[in-house]
Amino acid sequence: MWESVFEKMVSRLIRSGELRVTYPDGQTKSYGPGGDLAAAITIRDAAIIRGLCTRPDLTLGEAYMDQRIVVENDDLEGLMRLVLRNRYETVFPIWVRVFNQMRFRLGHWIQRNTPDLARSNVAHHYDLSNDLYKLFLDEDMQYSCAYFTDPAVSLEEAQAAKKAHIAAKLMIEPGMRVLDIGCGWGGMAITLARDYGARVVGVTLSENQLALARERVKEAGLEELVDLRLQDYRLLNEPFDRIVSVGMLEHVGLPHYEEYFSKVADLLTEDGVALIHTIGLTCPPAAQSEWLVKYIFPGGYVPSLSELALPIEKSGLWNCDTEVLRLHYAYTLRHWLKRFDANLDEVRKTHDERFIRMWRYYLIACYMTFEEEQQGVFQFQLAHKPTAVPLTRDYLYRGAPSTSHRRQAAE
Repeated sequence: MWESVFEKMVSRLIRSGELRVTYPDGQTKSYGPGGDLAAAITIRDAAIIRGLCTRPDLTLGEAYMDQRIVVENDDLEGLMRLVLRNRYETVFPIWVRVFNQMRFRLGHWIQRNTPDLARSNVAHHYDLSNDLYKLFLDEDMQYSCAYFTDPAVSLEEAQAAKKAHIAAKLMIEPGMRVLDIGCGWGGMAITLARDYGARVVGVTLSENQLALARERVKEAGLEELVDLRLQDYRLLNEPFDRIVSVGMLEHVGLPHYEEYFSKVADLLTEDGVALIHTIGLTCPPAAQSEWLVKYIFPGGYVPSLSELALPIEKSGLWNCDTEVLRLHYAYTLRHWLKRFDANLDEVRKTHDERFIRMWRYYLIACYMTFEEEQQGVFQFQLAHKPTAVPLTRDYLYRGAPSTSHRRQAAE
């Protein structure tokens, strides 16, 4: 039964390109008219076929991890591009669509990121190993979308450009108190203190990140300017001239958006400016990847622009500027995958082959989503007053003072 359901589903799915499937009994069948897009898989376990028909997203990821599905030449990118180019909701059986709708409607329960759950979810991903992340991130360990002024620039250059772009939007002056919500390994906090003379408070829920970030602050001689804490942002109660949050809103969860932006408004001084940088959808809201939530980001959710507009409005803050970064994260993820693959021998010293397949699946699935679907990165510039920032974006591109000038001003 399930093989016939699967065949019908795949036949409806592949309208462009070709998918070749080798079944557990050794029989091979091709689907689609052919063309430039092509991929081939071998299904080693008949039980997988049922899962592909009922929970395709979760089953494909798990079966690849467990090698119950083998992708020819390990061409995950080719397989995912073929599927994403052809995918439309009605090709899936009614039970798949109902299940996804149910998961979406239960989002407010699934993403109930209380302080305790939030810390547990963060630990699942960010406390894996600092050494692992060092193998594929840039030297400053920026684990978020870089800013590519040219696709050919290095990852280090693009991550430095990201921090500079954000700092320019924040218009930081020496001595300003800056809050970094979700400070990671401390790169943004160190940059704002060292290069702009800011006094930075950074909060994170990851013990591993905090330990390394504090080491980095000490090595940089910035202990008087940077205060890093293991603390939920919701427990803060002090004013800040500037607030920055990069790659953290994705972990907040649907039920907490009003709480999040309300807290930003409460903590921001009357003349202050906040910059919120987050992955987002430019299409209607949708259920998250079941596989990604289970294995990579429990409690995570990528919001659509429509889901963020209302809580920002309710916060009372001016949305002074919204910028959408397109494809920048795809470039970033491709750099990460290249570095991860180049360091597989080191990864194998601490992680097994199943983990490696899981991590590669994660990185490839993510950059394919940014390349093939309506997903990008939003930067919201928020303030209590419409006069808190210049009337145009010209100030971002006129050229900033040199780092040495900013440092001298801070001293």
